[in-house]
Amino acid sequence: MFRIYEHNVVPGLFQTPEYARAMVQFWIRFLATPNDVEDAVAIRMARQRIVQRGGRWFVIVLEEQALRTWFGSAEVQAGQLGRLLEVMALPNISLSIIPLMRERGGVGSAGFWIFDDDLVALETPTASIQVSQPAEIGLYARVFEELKRSAVYGREARQLIVAALDDLT
Repeated sequence: MFRIYEHNVVPGLFQTPEYARAMVQFWIRFLATPNDVEDAVAIRMARQRIVQRGGRWFVIVLEEQALRTWFGSAEVQAGQLGRLLEVMALPNISLSIIPLMRERGGVGSAGFWIFDDDLVALETPTASIQVSQPAEIGLYARVFEELKRSAVYGREARQLIVAALDDLT
């Protein structure tokens, strides 16, 4: 099981190539790293095959801000939001969204991924952090549960995506 929390971007496993390209281009420019954007996008798209394979469950909690953080043009953002609507229909996906204006019991300080109960991964602009201590993994799992309680699901989550799409025009 993958438990994914993102506060300001769509997770890579669910990005369109155009959205991924725009995001990677920003980081290449900002960090002044070699321009390997096409290789990076190809690798990200290849990783998405894991979503289509059986035997894996994805529980995703996004902040509404992730729907409204643009990478690329309005057309790129619209394509990405459309992709999220498609992802929600997959049987192995639970996608929920925490509305911007919602009372909540907790807040995530950074996006993170929990892999089963074995590992937590966080990415910063300059490093990848892996947490493997059981007690720390347990803390991330607790935060994830707090975040899930603030989220909306199903029709309400789709309405937030559609509202973000409407706001693009």
